[in-house]
Amino acid sequence: MGSKDEASIPDEEWERFLRDAEAGAGSAPEEPSARARMVGRRLREETRPPEGWRTYQPVRRRRGKVWYLVGFVLAVGLLVVALDPGRFIGWAGDGNGNGGGGGGLPGAQGPVAQLPTTEEPFKGSPAVEWGDGTAGISVAAPEATGWMSEKQVAEALDQSRDFLVGSSLDPEVLRGERPEKALALMNPHQEDVQDFVGAALGEPSEENDPLLLFSRFAQSEVRLAGDVVKTRGDITFKEGKRGAVEVTSDVTYVYPVVRADGGSDEVARTVARRETVMSWDDPSKVITEKGTFTLLSYKVDATNGGCDNFTGYFLPEFSADRTDEGSGPEVDPYDRSTSMDTSMDAAGDAECGIASRS
Repeated sequence: MGSKDEASIPDEEWERFLRDAEAGAGSAPEEPSARARMVGRRLREETRPPEGWRTYQPVRRRRGKVWYLVGFVLAVGLLVVALDPGRFIGWAGDGNGNGGGGGGLPGAQGPVAQLPTTEEPFKGSPAVEWGDGTAGISVAAPEATGWMSEKQVAEALDQSRDFLVGSSLDPEVLRGERPEKALALMNPHQEDVQDFVGAALGEPSEENDPLLLFSRFAQSEVRLAGDVVKTRGDITFKEGKRGAVEVTSDVTYVYPVVRADGGSDEVARTVARRETVMSWDDPSKVITEKGTFTLLSYKVDATNGGCDNFTGYFLPEFSADRTDEGSGPEVDPYDRSTSMDTSMDAAGDAECGIASRS
């Protein structure tokens, strides 16, 4: 998603208006336009260069297949844990949550013994030690912040977690259905985000990709292997603009899937790390609805979701699907030792990377 310019009122006029508004002058609060929101952000972070006039700054996913080499790969320094090829876009954490290699080598039993099965879909993966669903997501202890009391912050944190459930864990959403519960938590007055979501869910494209916000699989292609999604991550908060409570979630989700037609017992895993920043705004300063947040930013790094895939669904690949190998850097999709920005920058512009394990 790029940025849009709205050439109408000079920046200086917007800046003066926003300063007056925050000082208590001016008329009743209004939903800030895209330009106003971004100028306001620049006022808050004057050391940063100006950005495009968007409420959110989605990071386009690096798209590329991730191949898991088969055979005696220890000779070439790669770890075989599964046969599922897929797309590189992310990092996650080891079994202890410290990033890095995690999980270790297959050991004396050999790679085949570490392959996932329908009975043990997380076998051979650090995710076997992660939490099930929301149990793997730690939430910061609430305290009074900005315009909210401690109780209100606790409610905002709970609702932020509800959004993660509605966008990345809800079984119906994972089957490709519309994420109604997640959408109900998003500020309906945030027009640019509402436009994006409407286009992404209606007619997915490279520019409007619902996978940036929601985890969805095509029912005709794959189904979850079991009813458990493994997670690891956290939800934190701080005071944001105009006294808002700014909540950030950074969570890695591990989805084991099998072919929908039942023609094979092979289990493939899609690993998606998502970072979402939500602003719970003071309704006296920003037009919003009770129990909804303004979306500030969202990013996703996903492994084995499909290369150059703009269908609106993750398209995991199995061993028989691969046609060539990736050319990008080798990555560990379970490494959570670095920020998403750092890991995505390290990937460069590679279309297809190589994952060290699934």
